[in-house]
Amino acid sequence: MTEHRQQPTLDTVAAAAGVSRATVSRVINGSPRVSPEAKDLVDRIIAELGYVPNRAARSLVKRRTDSIALVLREPDATVLADPYLASIIIATSQALTGTGVQLVLVNAQNDAEHERLADYVRSGHVDGVLLASMHADDPLPQVLIRAGVPTVVGGRPDRPISGLVYVDSDNVGGGQLATERLVAAGRTRIATIAGPPDMTAATDRLTGYHRALARAGQAAGQVAYGRFTRTSGEQAMAELLDRAADLDAVFAANDMMAVGALRTLRAAGRRVPDDVAVVGYDDIELAQHTEPALTTIRQPIVEQARTMTELLLIQIGGHPTGGPVVLPTELVERDSA
Repeated sequence: MTEHRQQPTLDTVAAAAGVSRATVSRVINGSPRVSPEAKDLVDRIIAELGYVPNRAARSLVKRRTDSIALVLREPDATVLADPYLASIIIATSQALTGTGVQLVLVNAQNDAEHERLADYVRSGHVDGVLLASMHADDPLPQVLIRAGVPTVVGGRPDRPISGLVYVDSDNVGGGQLATERLVAAGRTRIATIAGPPDMTAATDRLTGYHRALARAGQAAGQVAYGRFTRTSGEQAMAELLDRAADLDAVFAANDMMAVGALRTLRAAGRRVPDDVAVVGYDDIELAQHTEPALTTIRQPIVEQARTMTELLLIQIGGHPTGGPVVLPTELVERDSA
């Protein structure tokens, strides 16, 4: 009688190699975040055991596209002009290098486009979705989760969604760091240019700003709202000067709005940082080249995109990814504050 040998599993490979299931999954999915030594070891064990990875096995019974969608919900002009979004796109594309998975860029701005995108994804045109630049009323996360589509979100959703994986940076802590820098510089009339109130990154940074002022025993300062664009930063700064001509510091919730604020301050004859200190957020490349160079909060944009991509590939491979990931931020001191 012929003896049937049991097929090796992911756990079998992990045990034989002495590594975690997650490491084996990363090797199978082509993640760049595996050491060459670990990759060689896992590949050797897979060959010795004759293990057929889930990815290959699933492809025999279920059509796979070997593509993922990166969905942005912003006007085309904003996507093209925003260095943060450009960095997310580039880092995601780089994270897929060597995986055999292609990136599809989708810009969905309204409900009609969301519905078309949901139909497109549910029809199996991509294997999973990355959502970046989310707004509070975005229906896509719940639609995709209910449809069983592997999904990872960049940023904390405005309300808990069961089963949703997200990767965020510590925006509350970053807003607090920025404001504490201004307090430490002796500023006592600190205003802020906040981002869109329907985006959690903006509201979290505003929370950090208020928290720092409260801990310093200072009264809440003036708040104006922008749209994370340079032009909106110019307009918000002008609004703040009209409301509080004696302000001596501004925390802008992203670097592009800080660049706009610098322009408005210069036009108003205010010296930075002598008259008004300015701190931005993101640490985009332009922050090093403003006049004066911009003090800002660095968030790990590239690391966020890579982590999102890795978690999505693990999901697509049929494996659990664990809970949300929150990455740290840090202060970058330059000349504007």
